Amino acid sequence: MIIQSRIRENMGSSRCFSWLLILSVILQGVTLEVRGLACNWGSRASHPLPARIAVQLLKDNGFDKVKLFEADPEPLKALGHSGIQVMVGIPNELLLPLASSIQAAVNWVSQNVSSFISSYGVDIRYVAVGNEPFLKAYKDMFVKTTFPALQNIQAALIKAGLGQRVKATVPLNGDVYQTDSGLPSGGDFRADIHNLMISIIKFLSNNGAPLTVNIYPFLSLDADPNFPVEFAFFDGAASPVVDGSITYTNVLEANFDTLISALEKNGFGSMPVIIGEVGWPSDGTPNANIQNARRFNQGLLNRIFSSKGTPKRPSPPDIYLFALIDEDTKSVDPGNFERHWGIFYYDGTIKYPLNMTNGKSLVPAKGVKYLSRHWCVMSPQASLSDPNLPGATTYACTYADCTSLGYGSSCGNLDARSNASYAFNMYYQTKDQREGACSFNNLTVLTAIDPSRDGCRFEIMISNSTHGKTPTAGTSSRGKHVPSLLVLLHVLTLIFYGMY
Repeated sequence: MIIQSRIRENMGSSRCFSWLLILSVILQGVTLEVRGLACNWGSRASHPLPARIAVQLLKDNGFDKVKLFEADPEPLKALGHSGIQVMVGIPNELLLPLASSIQAAVNWVSQNVSSFISSYGVDIRYVAVGNEPFLKAYKDMFVKTTFPALQNIQAALIKAGLGQRVKATVPLNGDVYQTDSGLPSGGDFRADIHNLMISIIKFLSNNGAPLTVNIYPFLSLDADPNFPVEFAFFDGAASPVVDGSITYTNVLEANFDTLISALEKNGFGSMPVIIGEVGWPSDGTPNANIQNARRFNQGLLNRIFSSKGTPKRPSPPDIYLFALIDEDTKSVDPGNFERHWGIFYYDGTIKYPLNMTNGKSLVPAKGVKYLSRHWCVMSPQASLSDPNLPGATTYACTYADCTSLGYGSSCGNLDARSNASYAFNMYYQTKDQREGACSFNNLTVLTAIDPSRDGCRFEIMISNSTHGKTPTAGTSSRGKHVPSLLVLLHVLTLIFYGMY
């Protein structure tokens, strides 16, 4: 994507992954229809929030639409008769078999859509075929299979008698469109997939399905040190970008209207569009912090509650918040922030206040049961010069989430001893406080005194055994768990500085 001069936000390549909701009031005669909030609910977590508690969390906070990244049975069952509309996802690794066989698509729809609708009363409205399959990082891996898989899933929905009720769509990253002029009016689809995009859009249009796009202002800001920071937010502090008669004051509007220009240019100006993911992470990198996340998400909510669209689309689209809760086993290949997109922590506790509609505030999860109040920390008798310490902390962070220790993160200012304690405790908690999980060559002890301080949370994990069956970890938007070498190196660096 080519973005020039003042819109340095990589408008078309913001690597969308998340966000939010929609509350719009639509006038139909004299009837007002209030449409609620929407969000993404991922399950790449070592200790997932139990499905029934997560569904209640959605309901308590006014979410009546949710997107799942795969057909995970426990969340789907919990969503039955909940009044929440569901978009259920198909992981990219299933695109090839679904593209190759109509029977595979029929089987998938039968097992993952029809059965949950008929047996559990799940209100499934969309099937998301793949997730950002045309990302340049995938090197065309899914270019040949996405459209056939979409066609086969739609055919299978029709065969199951669900063609009018359930629509198939493809959540796409914003890098499928670009602008040579650096302005939204110059928007068009990427040259290498232009014909494919037109075929997909025509197919969606013929079947009454929306186009879905993920937009991430955070990623534009985080990737480009010259990005105009204020342009990522909504409170009017940015220098405007003028595009003919239209003035843009934030990247979300500019990005979305670049897509609308691309649709108009190719004869699909009235194509319905869903924003499948948009949000802001709260940890893992300097730009990902509580203050920025609250500022962005509150600004987005305010726009939605006031039914504000964009200059080219004054009616607001459905917008799915990314995300409901943090996921501590997501891949950190894009960055350590990947595990911190939730507006709630992993256990459904509130990260920061948000003003919701009708003067309401966020409500935390209810009925969560925890492991015992014990933390694993570095022993006062242990020495920072112990030769076993670097290897022990590296081991701990290989099998637990230490992304909050990164530079500019919530625990990035800990001293060397507390840094090691954080790593040991995350391992101990991730291993369910099992006997021997706080045994690191006489480096550690258990304590009943909470070592959390200065915004750095030393976690105690959810006790899965007290909630019944644990949901199977699904594939959220960015793949499988990969240990972060950057985090491990950071841990070692802090320890070595402490030694010397």
